[in-house]
Amino acid sequence: MKKLWDLFLTYKEIILYVFFGGMTTIVNLVSYALFTRLLNINDYVAIFLSWVLAVFFAYITNKIWVFESQSREFKELFREITSFAAARVATLGLEYVVMFIGVDILFINDMLVKVFAQVLVIVANYLFSKLFIFKKV
Repeated sequence: MKKLWDLFLTYKEIILYVFFGGMTTIVNLVSYALFTRLLNINDYVAIFLSWVLAVFFAYITNKIWVFESQSREFKELFREITSFAAARVATLGLEYVVMFIGVDILFINDMLVKVFAQVLVIVANYLFSKLFIFKKV
């Protein structure tokens, strides 16, 4: 059991990022499905709304549990939040491009394309968060 715990501690950040990234993806996919299937909202509006919910969830979980950011001063929090939001806007653009190509050009099922887009988004978001947003000083 100690070896398992040591292994967890060694890869804690990645394990938690994957876990919370998966949870963020679930928030994104479920809200997208609810917006498009239940509320009949346009795909692209639904992408944005599901993105807003997912970004809020991701910021909280990344700050507290994944990267354990201790920033409490206004200047540092402002930098962290704006950097996080800017990175997420960039990956939102990536998602829109992937959805446009997959759904509107290649006519692939929107949920399949959405899942593929989420994989790309998770990887890009991790790199932004690790290298720029929650970097340890």
